[in-house]
Amino acid sequence: MPMPGVFSAINSLIQGNLVGKDLHTLSDKLPNGLVETQEGWVESKQVPDTNIYIKGKYDLLVKLGDGSHLLVDLKISQANVEKIDKYGTQLNAYKFALENPASGDPVKITRLGLLIFYPDQVNFEKANANLIFPPSWLEVPIDDDGFLHFAKKIDTLISGPTPEESESCQWCKYRHLGDELTHYKPPKNEIPF
Repeated sequence: MPMPGVFSAINSLIQGNLVGKDLHTLSDKLPNGLVETQEGWVESKQVPDTNIYIKGKYDLLVKLGDGSHLLVDLKISQANVEKIDKYGTQLNAYKFALENPASGDPVKITRLGLLIFYPDQVNFEKANANLIFPPSWLEVPIDDDGFLHFAKKIDTLISGPTPEESESCQWCKYRHLGDELTHYKPPKNEIPF
């Protein structure tokens, strides 16, 4: 689902202002580490025992004191532990891509996390509305084996026959709704929207 423009703008402003800063100096809730890059593209070598490659864009790459890196996904949302499972596979996939790049040098990732911002106050000052977005931190476990297992399942699904349709298949419902919306023909007495 595309992100509404206001969230993209907030996301870019936050990320851009973090580059070159130590996360811990912004809040004692955040880990120590210097933000090196924002919104970096990754493309991996082939995932072992599959025909799968990883390609995408991470949010922040943070250099840790030991020379390894922390990979951060920035969210503008309420912080809750369910997000660890929701975004864990994505972060582990980007970890694989950074450590196994299609080209260039590998980057050692030793930590993963979600940096979450959600507004909890607003102040009005000199014709400006200043939203207060305190940061929250959720550490995401590294799960190389879980990621490889997931990639193999995806490879099996993509390589295999098309699954049978069923009433409980959410993809089937989504696909059919898309067909209905893109091929909608209003009745003759209805004004098209």
